[in-house]
Amino acid sequence: MKLGIIGLAGSGKSTIFEALTQNISELDNKGEDRIGTIQVPDNRVDVLSGMYQPKKTIYAQVEYFLPAMRGKKKDQNIWNLVRDCDALIHVVRNFGGYASEEPAPYKDFLELDQELIIADLVVIEKRIERLELDKRRGKKVDQEEVSLLNECLKNLENETPLREFPELAFAPLLRGYAFMSAKPMLVLFNNEEDDDGFPDIKDLASREDCMVIRGKLERELAQMSEEEAEEFLSEFNITESAMDRVIRRSYDLLGLISFFTVGEDEVRAWTIKKSTPAVDAAEVIHSDIKKGFIRAEVLAYDNLMDAGSYPEARKKGTVRLEGKTYEVADGDIINFRFNV
Repeated sequence: MKLGIIGLAGSGKSTIFEALTQNISELDNKGEDRIGTIQVPDNRVDVLSGMYQPKKTIYAQVEYFLPAMRGKKKDQNIWNLVRDCDALIHVVRNFGGYASEEPAPYKDFLELDQELIIADLVVIEKRIERLELDKRRGKKVDQEEVSLLNECLKNLENETPLREFPELAFAPLLRGYAFMSAKPMLVLFNNEEDDDGFPDIKDLASREDCMVIRGKLERELAQMSEEEAEEFLSEFNITESAMDRVIRRSYDLLGLISFFTVGEDEVRAWTIKKSTPAVDAAEVIHSDIKKGFIRAEVLAYDNLMDAGSYPEARKKGTVRLEGKTYEVADGDIINFRFNV
């Protein structure tokens, strides 16, 4: 899972990136792309690891990408840098002191959102122009693609981002376009250190997935030891770090869940989309498991906790065999039976 961090100049994108990834830099490196890959905190993995005492414990991972804003890449279209991201984190300034201007979060959100819409308009208009040219030259043109593109064009011209029309934007014929305004978006209002409230954002919170974060405070937290962090969290009435909260919201945004494989060698969390069939979940581990899939031996995490051990869960009848079409649930512990 890869999330691109975007926002207007001065919104605190670098601060948020460093708070999330604990990748702190004192240098002015805005001319460089920055990537941080972190483990997804999951108490269930901790418990399973304590139960099985494996040689390795592997958490799910998430990647945050902060594109370069100037320097060698200053003439490059910024949106091309984040086009391959699964979702976007839109950082919006809600703190004072920047260029002596009061924060205007709603205005700033709309400004950048318009840039995403314009980026998609350019892509679509060029493609429609190309398809019309091909048609005049006698080449065969897929009319369904033309129709879908025109429908996207109509919505964008009405200044409506394509994420409001996911079935249209992610239609099979359009998936390769990776429209910027279609990407799932988490809006982060970057607040003052002593402000944990939402700004006056009209109806935005009902239309978009929004969170408040105190960026500078969270960046300080990212540099602390575990003991210092606990004291810090208590002092500022923060129940959990920004990293934990944003990752959880990122998962919800993308419709992701985790299933687990356990054993003496390894306890591991695997990330899949909700409603993924067991046979496709098997492929996440290895393509051979999917090819030779026989059955999935499944035990829900909560059932394991109730039983206290896998053998006890088996006695209680909560360990079950499922076929290819079984939709894996969040927290499933799975042992895939296969033959290749």
